Amino acid sequence: MQPSSPWPPAAASPARRPPSKRGRRAGGRAERSKRPAEPKAAGIGAAVRDGKFTFTVTELERRERIGSDVIGADAQGVFLLVHVKVENIGDEAQTFMAAAQRLHAGGKQYEADSGASIYLDDAKSLYETINPGNVVKGVVLFDVPKTLKPETIELHDSLFSGGVRVSLS
Repeated sequence: MQPSSPWPPAAASPARRPPSKRGRRAGGRAERSKRPAEPKAAGIGAAVRDGKFTFTVTELERRERIGSDVIGADAQGVFLLVHVKVENIGDEAQTFMAAAQRLHAGGKQYEADSGASIYLDDAKSLYETINPGNVVKGVVLFDVPKTLKPETIELHDSLFSGGVRVSLS
């Protein structure tokens, strides 16, 4: 008969390794690791990709009113029109929706104004199905404070994509 062993078994002591010299400098203090800088957002005129779309922001424009004198919309602040070229690089049709796009400035996020977009001469930014290989030029419209300095626009190929940022400053 064998002697019984204690239950639960005693934890094995971890193997001791000599201290690593990596990440240390003279005097034994650990160096602070330097984080890589956030990648800088592409700017106006540069093509960027999110999912099945490539986007190129081509122009920014400000307007107090959209539409005609008879039918249109007045901005609460000012309308910021972001002109964008969207190409479907996928293998099937994909829908571009203005509602999926976001504007960032001063730590705040702004949604596209789809209601006012209907008064644009070319409202292709509202909801446009783009077939593979085709390119559509449209406008994403934001109603923002008059003094706002837009920083980036976050462009998405769908409501659920990760998005890609383009610098507007």
